[in-house]
Amino acid sequence: MASSYNEFTVKKISAVLLCLFFFLTAGITLHAHILTVTINSPIHPVSAEIILKALEKARIEQASLVIIKLNTPGGLDSSMRAIIEGIVNSPVPVAAYVSPSGARAASAGFFIGIACDIFAMAPGTSTGAAHPVSIGTGGEGQPSKTMEEKVTHDAAAYIRTLAEKRGRNLKMAEDAVRLSLSYTEQEALRGKIIDLVANSEAELIQALDGRTIKRFDGRKEQLKLSGQEIIEIPLTFRQKLLMTIADPNLAYILLMIGLLGLYFEFANPGAILPGVIGGISLLLALFSFQILPVNYVGLLLIILGTVMFILEVKVHSYGALTMGGIASLLLGSIMLIKSPIPELRPSLRFIIPVALGVSLIFIFLVYLVVRAHTRKSVTGKEGMLGERGKVLLWSGQEGKVFVHGEIWRAVSDQPLERGDQVEVTEIKDNLTLKVKKI
Repeated sequence: MASSYNEFTVKKISAVLLCLFFFLTAGITLHAHILTVTINSPIHPVSAEIILKALEKARIEQASLVIIKLNTPGGLDSSMRAIIEGIVNSPVPVAAYVSPSGARAASAGFFIGIACDIFAMAPGTSTGAAHPVSIGTGGEGQPSKTMEEKVTHDAAAYIRTLAEKRGRNLKMAEDAVRLSLSYTEQEALRGKIIDLVANSEAELIQALDGRTIKRFDGRKEQLKLSGQEIIEIPLTFRQKLLMTIADPNLAYILLMIGLLGLYFEFANPGAILPGVIGGISLLLALFSFQILPVNYVGLLLIILGTVMFILEVKVHSYGALTMGGIASLLLGSIMLIKSPIPELRPSLRFIIPVALGVSLIFIFLVYLVVRAHTRKSVTGKEGMLGERGKVLLWSGQEGKVFVHGEIWRAVSDQPLERGDQVEVTEIKDNLTLKVKKI
């Protein structure tokens, strides 16, 4: 009897918990809403992570629509393909919206827009210019041209596949890749590259409400968006930090601060603070280089320039190492980021002043070190050499002299008398000074 009662109690509790679970789940899934995420940067691993996490959030919460607000000059092919893979496999419809007015979705942004279920633009925006550009530094031979043609053909085939699946203008999409054509919002609308032009996000949602779209797998789905809450997905602290240090100008500054800090620490062991700041800055810079397309030849040139400045202290090169260090630092800085997109590489107007400023700091520090090495010692035995004093007592070849505020035993090869002015030429092992008459 007790066993039956316990079994009944367990079943009752299980049923209550199950009902509570379904109630909470229903509270999440039945609350229809629209998620939006803003990408106002080049396409790189961080922006790819932001979009993919937004798509995952939409899947878990069963959102009605995900709107990606795009304003990008393009970016890395690998990140672009990861985003597109997430979009075409998303169970939640995805809309790309180029906004605000004056924004653009160029290069990788164009591919992402074509891949979305809905592609919309705000007035005064543009899209296209999607010709692939290699970020390598290859030479000017036939192999480089052949490789460029292969990349172009591959990109053209990719955009044709996406455009065909989404029912967009194949020729205009391919021309944007092969001929680097760019389109205004009206040109894109007339050519059926985009689905509509909307002045605002609210106008976009109103225009899409009730529209039937064709998903990437061929299914047709009607959008029901009326009265739904629009939720902007904020960036997490980690994503904000990554977006900040993904700035190539900041990454370059962090690298320079890191090298200077470590040089300070090695030149003055025990200073601690320069080493700590330099180490942290260098690690942050190296983390940024995992996001940015770094040319490691440029990075090695910068390190080589730093080594030349350090060697100038040990080797008397009459400035040759210093000039080589400046040249290596400048060339390495220019070559550091190998991207055809200006937003993904430091500006020359920024690089040259910073590189020259850092070079001058290195030169000044080297000068101080050399000056310290050549300066006469003022402590210990070496500090006594060259000091002048006065003979107090003298007999034969030894006596007492007053030097440096103290009375010392002294010897000399010259005959001396009381009151003679002498100069210290050597320090004997038994703290006896060897002097000569001035």
